[in-house]
Amino acid sequence: MSAQNVPAPDPGTQNTDAQNTDPQHAGTQNPDAQHADAPGITVIGLGQMGSALADAFLTAGHRTTVWNRTPGKADSLVARGAVRAASVAEAVAASGLVVVCVLDYPAVRGLLAPVAGSLRGRVLVNLTSGSPEQARAEAEWAAEHGVGYLDGAVMTTPPGVGDSANMFLWSGSPELLAAHRATLAVLGDPVDLGPDAGLASLYDAGLLGLMWSVFGGWLHATALAGADGVPARDFTAVATRWLKTVSWFMTTYAEQIDEGKYPGDDATIDVQVATIGHLLHAAEARGIDNRLPELHLELMRAAVAAGHGGDSYARIIENFRK
Repeated sequence: MSAQNVPAPDPGTQNTDAQNTDPQHAGTQNPDAQHADAPGITVIGLGQMGSALADAFLTAGHRTTVWNRTPGKADSLVARGAVRAASVAEAVAASGLVVVCVLDYPAVRGLLAPVAGSLRGRVLVNLTSGSPEQARAEAEWAAEHGVGYLDGAVMTTPPGVGDSANMFLWSGSPELLAAHRATLAVLGDPVDLGPDAGLASLYDAGLLGLMWSVFGGWLHATALAGADGVPARDFTAVATRWLKTVSWFMTTYAEQIDEGKYPGDDATIDVQVATIGHLLHAAEARGIDNRLPELHLELMRAAVAAGHGGDSYARIIENFRK
């Protein structure tokens, strides 16, 4: 069995001395909020996101141990029933599932390398933001030390943690995700991207890029409409409905991209070159910054110059690939 498939130790067999004998922990448990049969979870890192993760586990009734370099950040969680660990070693020893959410991957390694022996046989759930390469390297490190590993990406801001409408992307051992799916689902809807530990970070980067592109297009369009007195609220109500149609285009274009064929049977690039001119003219007349749509026009013209004016807009992916 590979290290990434090592199951979490039975919570009932975990060393709970740190929770039960240290005087500073006395009275911190809330019996009404903590369920004796819920698996124990440790959260390392209590920034805004880490605190939200710990809060969601507490709300779901999990025995939750927390650690942060600045101990005071745990105060509100401890008041709700969390156990404050005095050290990373104590935090790791407390639970079979160890969730880490800190500044970056070097910080993860710096905290966990000294306690690698204690992590053996446990499951490390890494929700720290980083690159696909860093995630894969961390998975390799975990495997070398007999630690189960899941890498994740939080597709929401801290206030959205705990809402099943929001996605948590997971990559790494599918067996581990299946074993801990119910526990991790209290954070948000778990989306399994498969065994490549780098995919959660890869999707995260791509989806954030998509978000910023959508924001940019929406803000440009809202500025355009607003120049004629249209309230942003009114324009956005129509824009969000339009995005549903745009998502249909994307689904259709995805099939073309995977096949490497771009039939222009809906709207050719030639037609869209002409159409974007209306946007540019309207925006220029209203003093709106046109750099974003001008970039789109540049990409379209490059495709036309390469002889692909009769293809669909999906063909422009080849410009990005170059």
